[in-house]
Amino acid sequence: MDVLGAWRAFVNVSERGSFTEGAAATRVPQSVASRRIAALESHLGERLFDRSSRGAILTRFGRDMLPSARRLVRLADDMEHEAERARLSPLRLAVPHICAVRDLARLDAEARGNGIYLDFHAAAPSERAELVRSREVRAALTAVPPGDATWSVRLGLAGAADLPVATVYVETLRAGRAAQSSRRSRIWIQPEDDVPHIRDRMFRIRDAVGLQPSQVGVSATLTAATAEVLGSADLLLCSAGQAEELGLHWRPTGEIQLVRGFEVSATAGDDAERIRTRLWHAIARCLGAREREGGAPSRSRA
Repeated sequence: MDVLGAWRAFVNVSERGSFTEGAAATRVPQSVASRRIAALESHLGERLFDRSSRGAILTRFGRDMLPSARRLVRLADDMEHEAERARLSPLRLAVPHICAVRDLARLDAEARGNGIYLDFHAAAPSERAELVRSREVRAALTAVPPGDATWSVRLGLAGAADLPVATVYVETLRAGRAAQSSRRSRIWIQPEDDVPHIRDRMFRIRDAVGLQPSQVGVSATLTAATAEVLGSADLLLCSAGQAEELGLHWRPTGEIQLVRGFEVSATAGDDAERIRTRLWHAIARCLGAREREGGAPSRSRA
């Protein structure tokens, strides 16, 4: 028995004094309203309406039950209203600064089609993780090592001039004695890649091939790093998509393969799973991540 539906039909019929009008207010056929009320009477063991009189006349028992039934129906209506508000409340998502406005707009539109309303907050990698921990956002696309990633983005080196090689080896930036007095080319790490699994590996390669410490540095902003590259022979550590957007010429690196890894972290596990499964492709597009065979991952994560 639909208990709530039965009580709703009872309230509407009793308030209108008519099974026909009460059924219409309940948005069910009269026969359905009558069956629901009859089932309710059978369940309670007492008559709610006097069937011997014309119209819908309440019995004494029906009059006694009406106030409680009204409270139940009002509470159910309030709960449905609150559920709708909760469903439509924006999910604040911390995202990398590297996401383009166009791609975020497409992600937002796709999310709405899946019943998710997003409110974006751009932040640096360490800030995104902290925003989730402090519950200032409900979820974040956090930077993780490639082995823990749901989305992966391959990195390489990009310069202002077209590079004459298919692969750039970091060791080729090592200056010979004749060039010691000239400015050495540098590799710039942008803020999004200022994380241990990228930055520290880049520093280790720098030291292993004999570059000067100053030849690999972390820039305060992507804009500043790009400006350095555009005005010199410096190189930017970035993805192929970023290089294209910035008008730079991109090549993979030879000695090391560096990958940005992203995972979704959330204050509630169901938020993370909804984002991961329903919006996998749209997020991949925002991050410049490569597609996996078989599409979005189907496994659950806590």
